[in-house]
Amino acid sequence: MYTEICKIGPFTIFSYGLMLVIAFLVATYLSTKQAKKEKINPEIISNLLFIAFISGIAGARIFYISYNLSFYLKNPLEILMFQHGGMSWFGGLILGLSASIFYIKKKGLSIYKILDLIIPFVALAQAIGRIGCLLNGCCFGRETSGFGLYFPVHDAVLIPTQIYSSFLLVIIFIVLRFLQERPHKSGEIFFSYLLLYSLKRFFIEFWRADNPAFWLGLTLFQLLCVLMFVIALVKLISMKQHHNT
Repeated sequence: MYTEICKIGPFTIFSYGLMLVIAFLVATYLSTKQAKKEKINPEIISNLLFIAFISGIAGARIFYISYNLSFYLKNPLEILMFQHGGMSWFGGLILGLSASIFYIKKKGLSIYKILDLIIPFVALAQAIGRIGCLLNGCCFGRETSGFGLYFPVHDAVLIPTQIYSSFLLVIIFIVLRFLQERPHKSGEIFFSYLLLYSLKRFFIEFWRADNPAFWLGLTLFQLLCVLMFVIALVKLISMKQHHNT
């Protein structure tokens, strides 16, 4: 919709990149504030989020390029065109989480405790990032004759899946913050996030038009959501049973 915010000399500020930076700054500010409350060194948390941010973007880009390899082989310069969108959350999760765990272990801290601390604010950052997707026109929905928004980049009225996704991520953030402020098992907040996000993404995928069906009418990302939902559910049930014994 509005892919460019403004131009300053030879430099262009793209809406997608700007919203990612804002999302990172908001998540960092709120996470370090929570860290002080939990008597954890806020510098460690800010460094962790920077590592997760950079590695997450790299992982998201690598996954997306791999998933659309034929396009990028024909258009190799597009690999560098981040302003055109093209990142996959699942790739970001894999590499961002791996780098984060490595850093947390290096600092000798509890992995689940730190993940529980930052994950609500990561969900909020995602909600902000989806606004970047809306402005950029990526992660777009199907054409509709009902309620929708006109996207000039697609020259069509589409279901605003980015808005729905952003709204649901704000709800997830609120739920996780509620759980965070109450007594909880280590890892419970993190796996609750995976559970809620997988549900959100699974149903949003039915409205999206940028991912083709992969198997049984479901997209690859819906199948990954099913897997993630099962893993998160099993872990949460296991925590509950362990707590009751």
